[in-house]
Amino acid sequence: MNEREEEDPAEASKTATTPAGPGSLKAEDNRAALDRTAEGGCPHTAGCGRVLLAAFSRPPEARAEDVNSSILIAAESAAAYPGLKEAAQYFGPVSEVAKAQGFKVVEEPYEFPVGTKTMVRGDFQKDVGTRVMRQSTLVMLARGYAVSFTFIGGTDEEVEELVAELSFGMGGKSGR
Repeated sequence: MNEREEEDPAEASKTATTPAGPGSLKAEDNRAALDRTAEGGCPHTAGCGRVLLAAFSRPPEARAEDVNSSILIAAESAAAYPGLKEAAQYFGPVSEVAKAQGFKVVEEPYEFPVGTKTMVRGDFQKDVGTRVMRQSTLVMLARGYAVSFTFIGGTDEEVEELVAELSFGMGGKSGR
């Protein structure tokens, strides 16, 4: 993404649209997605990141047999990562945190179109008992931030449905 295409992270969170799907799992697995941007776990002295939106199909505390589909939108200051010039470079830290939480890289980062924007996407999975938790993270750089959109589900189809709903722009037509 070049500088002319950059978008304010706060605006990105307002215009990005994604529906939450069905499913739930243990609270600690749901909260793992939030850990990477929690300031308490930040390795940098400057505030690392902020969760702009965390949406779950069920409350994170709810226990069930299936994966709690979720969407997490977060922004971290690019200044926390010296030399960060492209979204693909942010996958070093993303992959490191994912691996520390038991995820394995399924698909190395690759360019992924979302409407008129080109983002970078990486896919991960984690065995959770007899189930598999799938995670796809899409990243863009915008106004000095690395903005990540993370989608978690129990099947590839479930994650793909969530990712397919991501868009930038005005949502819906006005009834007036």
